[in-house]
Amino acid sequence: MRDRTHGVADEPESPIKYPCAFPIKIMGRSVEGFASAIVAVVLRHAPDFDPASIEMRASSGGNYISCTATIRAVSRAQLDALYRELTAHPWVKVVL
Repeated sequence: MRDRTHGVADEPESPIKYPCAFPIKIMGRSVEGFASAIVAVVLRHAPDFDPASIEMRASSGGNYISCTATIRAVSRAQLDALYRELTAHPWVKVVL
């Protein structure tokens, strides 16, 4: 919907107040280089992310791995772009 007086789309206010710490969980097949690939994507969107802070956990069978990266989110656009790139990665199965 357009606001005719200002020409700006009416968007509901986000429940997220920026900047904030925002955890993102990324799951995929346990392959060599998975964590490094995830860190590279995250750093493109959150250059201040500390790769040493990533939390990793293997599935009980060892076939899958989950990584949790907590970034300093500064905008909805930043989060949307990060989610788009992560979900497009061929090794990633789920992003929460």
